[in-house]
Amino acid sequence: MLGLCLWCLIGVQLTAPGSQQGVPTAAPIHFKLQAIPFSLESDETPQRHAPETMAGGVAVFDYDNDGNLDIFFTNGADINTLQKDSPKYWNRLFRNNGDGTFTDVTEKAGLKGTGFDTGVAIGDYDNDGYQDIFVGGVHHCTLYHNNGDGTFTDVTEKAGLGQPDAQYGPLWSVGAAWVDVNNDGLLDLFVVNYLSWDSKHEPDCKVYGQPDYCHPKMYKPTPNQLFLNKGNGKFEDISAKSGIRAHLGKGMGVGVADYDGDGLPDLFVTNDKMENFLFHNLGNGKFEEVAMDAGVDLPDLGMDISSMGLDFQDLNNDGYPDIAVVALDHETFPIYRNNKNGKFSEITTASGMGRLSDPMSGYSPNIADFDNDGWKDIFVSCGGVQTPSVAKLSNRIVEQPNSVFRNLRGEKWAALTEEAGFGAVAPSRHRGSAYGDFNHDGKLDLVVTAISAPAEVWINDSPGNNHWIELALQGAKSNRDGIGARIRVEAGGQSQVMFVSTSSGYVSSSAGPVHFGLGAAKNVDEIDIRWPSGMKQVLKNVVGDQVVKVKEP
Repeated sequence: MLGLCLWCLIGVQLTAPGSQQGVPTAAPIHFKLQAIPFSLESDETPQRHAPETMAGGVAVFDYDNDGNLDIFFTNGADINTLQKDSPKYWNRLFRNNGDGTFTDVTEKAGLKGTGFDTGVAIGDYDNDGYQDIFVGGVHHCTLYHNNGDGTFTDVTEKAGLGQPDAQYGPLWSVGAAWVDVNNDGLLDLFVVNYLSWDSKHEPDCKVYGQPDYCHPKMYKPTPNQLFLNKGNGKFEDISAKSGIRAHLGKGMGVGVADYDGDGLPDLFVTNDKMENFLFHNLGNGKFEEVAMDAGVDLPDLGMDISSMGLDFQDLNNDGYPDIAVVALDHETFPIYRNNKNGKFSEITTASGMGRLSDPMSGYSPNIADFDNDGWKDIFVSCGGVQTPSVAKLSNRIVEQPNSVFRNLRGEKWAALTEEAGFGAVAPSRHRGSAYGDFNHDGKLDLVVTAISAPAEVWINDSPGNNHWIELALQGAKSNRDGIGARIRVEAGGQSQVMFVSTSSGYVSSSAGPVHFGLGAAKNVDEIDIRWPSGMKQVLKNVVGDQVVKVKEP
């Protein structure tokens, strides 16, 4: 029970920073629960097969271009056949009705899926103005082309994806990210592969005599993959010649940002119980792995941790992307500050994140400004790996509420759990998460999955009247989504930067307009956009509290 008591103390201490002693105030970030009829079914069995506890990606995107953000869930399958032999295993697409409520349109859209699916990545790979869906799964993957009429077509084989690896056989593609690695205006695909797994040769692992999910050390690592978009609906596997394939890992997530300011997108990959990767983009489709030199391979203590999801955005408003990683209980959630010289410093302890996150098990972090004060916060979906019955024997808490870490102006955090409204639902083994403004009130909402439990839509009803602006990019020379663009916003004497990417959290995708909180400022003094093509664009004196469509010149 020690972990639970420490958790309670953290919540009491940081309910409302700055409030007078004894006078309760409303939490500056707050959400209310809204139901959605989806439950993540991963077919948990007494044998405790590894994929059963690793499912759960979710995407937020506007699939039909009606201006409302929709939700797509990945789902599991029969663990022995890896086939969706029941509707309970279907992936699900929910159309936003325009008021923040949702309607299941899965069958009409053609997105039920076929196998055990894990992650999702959103991007318009053919630049036709409609966002497409890549789904990663156990021993398979699927590319769905958006037909523009509310339906999708499986084009995996036509695109040259989904073939077994010649050396490693079928790979477990846990997730992916769309990224224009050579800035040619076409989105390429980076696929994160987890460990080598075979249901017929599952290691026999027990905790206190009870079967449980095995430590990653029991499985062999596999290579990640990079596919270059050829512009004709086909992709070329350049994993080997790019340098990516040479580094075997147990990938759990990927973040995309230009960390050194050279105009080329770089890739940070979290690995489960082994060193992380930072792939520095050298141009011409070449990468070098520099995590150790950059100081992001392992936390400062030098121990392998269960690195889960991540996000790669500017936390301290200095214009350079920082890295937030989450892990399991007593491993803390590492924060890496970008030093602006190609290296990072870990500030987990100094920022207070170490103490706050120690009792928590995190899966999916999303860096975004949830109270619109001009400083990006970190939402974390929380839940452990073990089954609840086994966890009781080892005195661990695997069913946990979600948390949001409020940014106290750069490098200090306040943890809000019950205070933020997350106690409105029973704790769960949460997994994927994504965000976007579902109801057009200028506040970022959330959607979260959980193993064998209902998904959660969290509507942001935070108090206060802070202002905001959202930018919907439309590339011309760059890719249509503007993925890879760097956006700087100046408002009220404060500067903020976002690095445009749909990859965020654990095996999930947030593909809505780019959001900035403006605090008390009603207008934006200047918006500076560096498009992936190299084109620079400046907008001045823009009115806030609106979604602004920006076309590349």
